[in-house]
Amino acid sequence: MPPTLRLRCAAATAVTVTVTVAAALALAPGSASAGPVDDTAQTRVEIPGPEGKGAVEAGSGHTWVPVTSGTASRTGRPSPAESRADGDVSSLVDNGPTGDRLDVVIVGDGYTLEELDQFHADAAKRWAEFTGVEPYTTYRNLFNVWTVDAVSQDSGVSGDPGKDVVRNTALGSYFWCDGVERLLCVDEKKVDSYVAKAPEADLVLVLSNSSKYGGAGYNTPSKTLGYEGISTASAGNEKSGQVAIHETGHSLGKLADEYFYADYPGYEKYEGKEPGESNISTLTADGMRTNRTKWYRWLGETSPDGGLVGAYEGGGYYVTGLNRPTDASLMRILDKPFSLPGREAMIGGFYRHANPVTPRVPTDRTLRRRDIARVDVPRLSGERQLDIQWYLDGKRLAAHQGRTAVPVSALPLDSPSFRRHHLTVVVTDRTDAVRDPAVAVTLQSTATWSVRY
Repeated sequence: MPPTLRLRCAAATAVTVTVTVAAALALAPGSASAGPVDDTAQTRVEIPGPEGKGAVEAGSGHTWVPVTSGTASRTGRPSPAESRADGDVSSLVDNGPTGDRLDVVIVGDGYTLEELDQFHADAAKRWAEFTGVEPYTTYRNLFNVWTVDAVSQDSGVSGDPGKDVVRNTALGSYFWCDGVERLLCVDEKKVDSYVAKAPEADLVLVLSNSSKYGGAGYNTPSKTLGYEGISTASAGNEKSGQVAIHETGHSLGKLADEYFYADYPGYEKYEGKEPGESNISTLTADGMRTNRTKWYRWLGETSPDGGLVGAYEGGGYYVTGLNRPTDASLMRILDKPFSLPGREAMIGGFYRHANPVTPRVPTDRTLRRRDIARVDVPRLSGERQLDIQWYLDGKRLAAHQGRTAVPVSALPLDSPSFRRHHLTVVVTDRTDAVRDPAVAVTLQSTATWSVRY
């Protein structure tokens, strides 16, 4: 383990946490020297902010931990009942085919065979917390949620309640990771062995059977299974869920942290190039308007996390030199909403995995007069719904706007006709929560059939 440094975080009440030298190097956006050389042996994780009342930082730095770190393996042979239950996959939320939905996989750790019902209840409660936060609330029907049963020998996880407690669990979850009590790490290879059992995984949540505050963000995409990242959380602690939602801001929204380190040498002022993340910038508000970049389209708007969108000094771990869109979004403070620019980035992340149109009739099949072209289109929460338009040979069929089924016999085709026509449905999300054309263009999907009488 490399030597450690003490970082003092700017929170409501300043706290001190321990991170490795490699972690300190990793804090600098775009740092070519950050992290270990062998990234197959170690992985970068985000340390959650300290538990406390009121406003606290959503995160407090990063560190590097072994990919296969965790507690000891099982000491005895599993019973036949344990073997049968281990790895069972259940559908918690089913909104359509995996290829057209953003698939979340929840795996539990520290749950014995007798506690699997509690795991399922904990998973349902935690997902309800996710869908209580925008834009998850509006887009909840774009998601499938799977649970995978991991049967542990011991109940609970290592490091709870004390540092000396060691438990044998399926995923090796443990507090005091890298010497930080609230950093809840897992054995990634063990996690992957269970995630692989689910039909598909775009995002992974590991729930540990504990009420102790803690979590971690593994925001590096999986090279083998393709999911965006792993968030860990204590199932029985209310604040831990907020940490997990914050982590999806990184994995799905590709958002930077908006907190900063006060009084720490090297982080007084950022002097690097313009960061790639959409929610931090070296530019002032006027500079964004002039260059028509970053969140300039949102400047002056009232944000759900409070105040107006502007250019607030501090972010990306630096006290000065980088600006953030608002003073106190979820990317800086727990229990706050995403900012307007953050919400836009999250919606774009949802649509990287979710397709809003699912043909119920195969598109490689030629439709005849008696056929009906049918599609499934997820409903959004609230009054606004996805826009559905139909086209025949490129000409819009106004009479069928908003429909999810169109009979071929109702099409204005020449009769008799043996010419091949093309029937297309276009589903578009015209949300006013997205203003960036580069994001808006991804909020549309089509399906096309050949049609002949």
